[in-house]
Amino acid sequence: MGDDLRRTEEEWRARLEPSQYEVLRCSATEAPFSGAYWDTKDPGTYRCAGCGAELFRSETKYDSGTGWPSFFEVIGPERVVTRPDHSLGRVRTEVLCARCGGHVGHLFDDGPQPTGLRYCMNSAALDLDRDGD
Repeated sequence: MGDDLRRTEEEWRARLEPSQYEVLRCSATEAPFSGAYWDTKDPGTYRCAGCGAELFRSETKYDSGTGWPSFFEVIGPERVVTRPDHSLGRVRTEVLCARCGGHVGHLFDDGPQPTGLRYCMNSAALDLDRDGD
């Protein structure tokens, strides 16, 4: 995205709610079926809760049955960065906001067509900018 945004941990703590800080800055995962957006069907754009970068459109959201907001496509490949995550005794693909480096979730290859991808995100890492607001 070209406008990398870095802050100190103290600045992040002051800016974010505790649950957002734990997810975005400490790579925590919220419990399934507990986040604000896991079953939301409102139209709009999902932004990074840390920096406001647009990440997903509601048209690409689907019910994966996992209890987390899931999307089959990111707005653009430059919006996120992926890297291997070796936690929990297995290899997963972590998804980070390209602008602020915040952890937003994980990427899996078991999603629907047309991409076959499942961006499994944490609600605490997202803000929904609802259409019409």
